[in-house]
Amino acid sequence: MAAPPRRSRDPGTLATPARMRKTYGMQHAFGTVLWVVCGVSAVAAIAALIVSSRTWRDFGKGGLVLDRDPQHASPAQTTLERDREIRELLNARNARRARRGEPPLDVERELARLTAPLVDPELQREIRDLVIARNRRRERAGKPPLDVEAEIAREIGRLSEL
Repeated sequence: MAAPPRRSRDPGTLATPARMRKTYGMQHAFGTVLWVVCGVSAVAAIAALIVSSRTWRDFGKGGLVLDRDPQHASPAQTTLERDREIRELLNARNARRARRGEPPLDVERELARLTAPLVDPELQREIRDLVIARNRRRERAGKPPLDVEAEIAREIGRLSEL
């Protein structure tokens, strides 16, 4: 009588030739199944990416993202807004000074002092030279010369708006 097949310590494996034939076919099929599943998954992923391309364009955009140009206000509007905010701060400073018993400051004079353009004397000399050279060109072209001091003030004001 034939001895029953020996069982190994691993209960899932039997050392019979019939069992080995069955697993041998599964081992070959595993590679094919793996490649088919990967291929189908890749095609599905590409199709999903194409279908959701708009979603990817909008990904990460929200209220806190600065992905568009800000609406630029005119320099006059920004100057008026700046002056209004400085006046509010100066009025608040005067209110604190009044609570401490100190005399209030003149708001308009303080605003003019704070918003006056700070110009380096060397820069002012360069602007003066520029205006003088411009006047020489104007005279050669037969045009009347410009007022040097007024032109310097205009150039400084233009530079302070930058």
